[in-house]
Amino acid sequence: MAPKASAKSKAPAKKAPAKATKAAPPPKKGSKQGSKKTASHAKPVPTMSYHARIAQRDAKIGANKKGKRTPGGTRPRNILTARKKTQKKGHKLWTTVQFHRPYTQRLLGKKKYARRSGRAVTSGTKLDHFRMLKFPLTTESAMKKIEDTNTLVFVCDIRATKKKIRRAVHKMYDIKALKVNTLIRPDGLKKAFVRLHPDFDALDTANKIGIL
Repeated sequence: MAPKASAKSKAPAKKAPAKATKAAPPPKKGSKQGSKKTASHAKPVPTMSYHARIAQRDAKIGANKKGKRTPGGTRPRNILTARKKTQKKGHKLWTTVQFHRPYTQRLLGKKKYARRSGRAVTSGTKLDHFRMLKFPLTTESAMKKIEDTNTLVFVCDIRATKKKIRRAVHKMYDIKALKVNTLIRPDGLKKAFVRLHPDFDALDTANKIGIL
């Protein structure tokens, strides 16, 4: 028969007391361990630039027609369809009866050539009696006036007046004018009809000038 177990073996074995572990000292400020722990809690530094982040934000947020922003970066469909309807090809739709020509830039015109009459040509020149009477006319009607009405016909400057023509005739030919009539021809020249005093003969004056 097997021997009986002793009383000592039947009693439960006592656990050995655990050794007390020493707490680790707090890390110093300049140690590497402390810097690693603080670095793990710090916020991640953004790698994108400021303008890139703004562009990314604007891409996510879209704007509708009224200026209100809607999330998702897309505009409402009804606005897009309305734009497509209004952007039809063809003629402009007129809603009024009147038509006003649009304003365009209008530049001042420059004269391409000097006009034969007016102050644009004659301004700046001294008006003496030689320039007053340009030349006598020798047409058939002018010759008839010399013979019938004792009248000489001259082509004058456009600025010449009747009084100035009377003085110029007196200075150049030493004759006295009874009456002076003027007109402006369609080509822009001024014609003067100088009727002489009865004491002076138009035929003699015409011979002195060299008309006859």
